[in-house]
Amino acid sequence: MKQNSNLVLCVDDERIGLEVRKILLERAGYRVLTASDGPTGLAIFSTEPVEAVVLDYSMPGMHGGEIAIQMRQTKPQVPILLLSAYIGLAPEVTSVVDLYMTKGEGAPVLLEKLGSLLQPIS
Repeated sequence: MKQNSNLVLCVDDERIGLEVRKILLERAGYRVLTASDGPTGLAIFSTEPVEAVVLDYSMPGMHGGEIAIQMRQTKPQVPILLLSAYIGLAPEVTSVVDLYMTKGEGAPVLLEKLGSLLQPIS
């Protein structure tokens, strides 16, 4: 398995989903930080050398689109993969992130899309 040590931040209010995603990404070789809400995710994002974000859309307080907008203001170059149980999010949300996928697409698609975001541009 290809090892990489990219630092990924996962933000999701669902504890079990967050833990499963963390294990999946660590097994794929990523270093993973987690946050269970938007404000915590933004604090980690601003202080750690995060190289990509896996962000849940539906969370209490701040939804993923609001979090992504603030992340873009801090570090616009960091790729953001937005996850949602919903199909067809509004363009004003999807235009702020690099990629969007539904949670139902599964782990292999998540790893593939995250990997594509972290590929060096040739």
